[in-house]
Formats: sequence, C-alpha cells, structure tokens
Amino acid sequence: MAAELVEAMNMVKSFRVLDLQTLLTSMGRSRSGLKQDLVGRALRLVQTEYSPELLKTIRQLYESRFPKAASWAAQRRPDAIPPAYPTHSSPPAPGLHGTDYLNGLPKPTSSSVPEVKLASLPFYQTLETLMPPTELIAQNSEKLQDSPCSLELTPSQADQLRSCRELRPGMKSIQVVLRICYADTVGVQEDQYPPNIAVKVNQSYCHVPGYYPSNKPGVEPRRPCRPVNITPWLNLSTTPNRITVTWGNFGKRYCVALYLVRVFTSAELFNQLKHCSVESADRCRERIQDKLRFDPESEIATTGLRVSLICPLVKMRLGVPCRVLTCAHLQCFDAVFFLQMNEKKPTWTCPVCDKPAPFELLTIDGLLSEILKETEDVEEIEYLADGSWRPIRDEKEKERSSTPECPLLDICSPEANGHSPAHSSFSQPGKPGAPPSGSSGPGTAPTSSGGGGGAGGGAVVDLTLDSSSEEEDGGGGAGDSEDTEDSQDSPPPKKGRYGYDKDLVTAY
Repeated sequence: MAAELVEAMNMVKSFRVLDLQTLLTSMGRSRSGLKQDLVGRALRLVQTEYSPELLKTIRQLYESRFPKAASWAAQRRPDAIPPAYPTHSSPPAPGLHGTDYLNGLPKPTSSSVPEVKLASLPFYQTLETLMPPTELIAQNSEKLQDSPCSLELTPSQADQLRSCRELRPGMKSIQVVLRICYADTVGVQEDQYPPNIAVKVNQSYCHVPGYYPSNKPGVEPRRPCRPVNITPWLNLSTTPNRITVTWGNFGKRYCVALYLVRVFTSAELFNQLKHCSVESADRCRERIQDKLRFDPESEIATTGLRVSLICPLVKMRLGVPCRVLTCAHLQCFDAVFFLQMNEKKPTWTCPVCDKPAPFELLTIDGLLSEILKETEDVEEIEYLADGSWRPIRDEKEKERSSTPECPLLDICSPEANGHSPAHSSFSQPGKPGAPPSGSSGPGTAPTSSGGGGGAGGGAVVDLTLDSSSEEEDGGGGAGDSEDTEDSQDSPPPKKGRYGYDKDLVTAY
C-alpha cells in the first residue's frame, strides 16, 4: 500500500498541466490555477482519497505520455522484476565487454524500444559507446537514490587512455566521460543533471561542475551541464570499475551513458573552422546585394548597411570575423574569443541576436577579413547596394580635420593686449572721466597710429572721432584740465556689462 502511494505521488509530480487538469476534473476537483497549485491539489487528493480507481486513472495518464511507463512502474517495486530484463545472474550480452548496467540490469536489446539520443558536442568526438543511455531507476521511496554499475575496459581502450597526449596537466585528449540527460525519446536531448548529483568511481568522488554565481539580483545561479570526466579514477586495466551515480528522485526521469571520446581545444576547433567554413568575398557581396536590393513594395528604401569592426563580445577590434549562416544580420563577432568562451562556459549563442549558434553553422566572413586588412583606424563601415563599402569616420574626427588651426586671443587676459578689460575704465576724449589722449593711465595702453601698442598688438580705437578731431586735440593738454574740472559736476560714464564703455570698440 505504501509503495503504491509513493508510486502514484511520483507519477503526479511528473504530470503536465493538461494531465493534472484531467485528473482533477475526473475526481470532481477544481482545475483552475497555476501548475504548482494543481500539483499540490493532486497530491493532497492522492493522500486523502487514495483508491484503486484513482491509482488506475493516474497510471493511464502516465502511460499515455510515457510509453515505457508499465515497465518503469514495475521496476520501482522492490518485490518485482520486469520480464523484459534478464536477472542479475545472467551472463552479459555479447559485445558489451562484461559491462553491467545501472542497478545491475543490462539494457534491453529489443529494437522496438526507442532510444534516447544525446546531442553532439563540438569539443567531444565520440570514439566508442561504452554504455548506451540507460534510465536511472529508483529502488525505494527515498529522495536520494544510488544507482551502481560496472565498467570493464578492453585492452585497446586502456591502451588508448594510457598513450594519449595531455591537453594540460591532468587532462588527457582521450577520456571516458559520463553524460546524463532527461529520459525522453522525442528529439535530441541536451545534458541535464538531476538534483543532488554525485558520481563515485572506485570509492572516489569525481569532480562535477558547480553552479555559476549570478550577478543579477533575484536570479538563481545556473549549473553548466557538461560531460563528467571520470578517466583519472579508472583502473586502466582489465579490472572492473565500480561506478555509482547518486541522484535526487523528485519525479523526473533521467538517463546516464558512458562514452570514450576525443577532446578538442578551442584552438583545434578554430583550425577546423578556418579550413572548412570560410565564405568567399564574392559570396558575401552577393549576400549584401540581396539584402539591399530595391523592393518596389517596400515604403522604405535601404541604401546602405552599417557594420561595426568592434567585436560585441570583448569590445575590441575584430581579428577573425565570424557569424552564423542562419542569422539575418551581417554583424560579425571574433571567432577566437567566441570559441574560447564556449570552451569554458558552453552556451553556443550568437552574441549579436541571442539565437542559437552551433559550431556546424559558424562561418568566417571573407569580405570583412579583407576590409580589416585594408583599414587600421576605422571602427565602422557601411555596405552599399552594389556590394562595395566605405569607411565611416567619427564626427569629431571630421570636425578636427575641417577646422583650421589658428591662435586664439583671450580678451580677458592682460598678456594678450596689455590691459585687462574687466578692470579698465575707458571713456572718450572730451567727455567727463576720460584720461588724456596719448597718455597712459593705470591699466591702459597708449593709442598708436601704427597699431603696434601693447604686447599683443591690440589698440583702442574710437570710431566716433575722425582724424581731424584728433589733430585738433594735439595731445589734449588744455582739454585734460577742462575734462578734469567738468568731471566733478558730471555724472559718471555708463559702463557695459564687463566694465567697457558703450561707445568703444576694441579691434584686433
């Protein structure tokens, strides 16, 4: 009774929203709410009103989604052995090198059972399949499960592992890796770890990638799911290796597989890209012309496309321009940095449009490679409708190149023209408060007909007087005394905003 109750609850946890709604409707319960509400409502229903009819409904819903549900459900019962699997004491199947699969049960050899297909990885080339994808099977109702298996290497496999080169200290180019994914036979499966995963090989725990911390508030850290290298802990001989996978049983089904692989570095993948996937300059021009071809139905005519020569990944000038064949944009990113980043943290996402960028679809832009060789100080170019291009310079550089260089005079600097306008008080000769013509008062510069007075060659010229009035003054000795006497009764002269007399103009 308890085993069947746990079995029903685990099935309910793996249901989709439609399955949960169908179950709750058949039992007369409300089907509204989010998935987490539906799951909680269904689990309470199983706990409070458990019956054979309810268990039958749950099994039918589960088997409609998972074809292998009957055998999987039978394996979860400790007192039952599925008929499709041979017993633990049976001899291993031929060609398996004595390998016992998870929980001591070899995988069925029937061709009618669909197999889980794992996605290919650019940095790993599969040489041999040591254990095909095999489902992790819970042996009891505990949340933490241990699934053991045995692996025995052939002499040739062990020799490959011993004699291969090292990519770096402790990391060989030939490895035995363990991969885990969802037990789903529809489509190709990416690597996915179950909760609380741990891998033990010959009583030693292997390194499993941890979580990446998140810099954004409220975002949970993500865990990179990649193959687990178990080579350093294997016995490179005919001695069997005991492998135990510890995993959390929370309703989802997982598969585990073992492969003998060759590991590539980012530099090796870059060499493959250079030799196998380079788009010629002529083909790139045709692509540009196709994008800029005039469309009479379009209201907006595009005459050019701007492309930056700065890599969006590292904000540096492009070295090897690369892009994805399926992307609609012409903007490129640097191939070397892109491969190096995916070697450390595999995402395979285009940094320009965030769409998938698998290694098989990467290509080097031959036209942009030629442009990078011809331009050194240009950061942006524009493709034209005929397939040609032109550099786009910064607006500031245009202004600097078009503005002539000439010395500037600061009228407020006393070194420029011999006086400081902010502290001078000029007035016209013949008016009250005016200093004598031809004399230099404090803070003033003498007026010269040659225009050479002052350190900067500036002169104060009264444009309201003609030359005849200046000759009549003749130095203005008498006029000075009259001005001095009149200045006592006359109002002070009007000043400008900066202390200038309104009627004076300073010419340089």
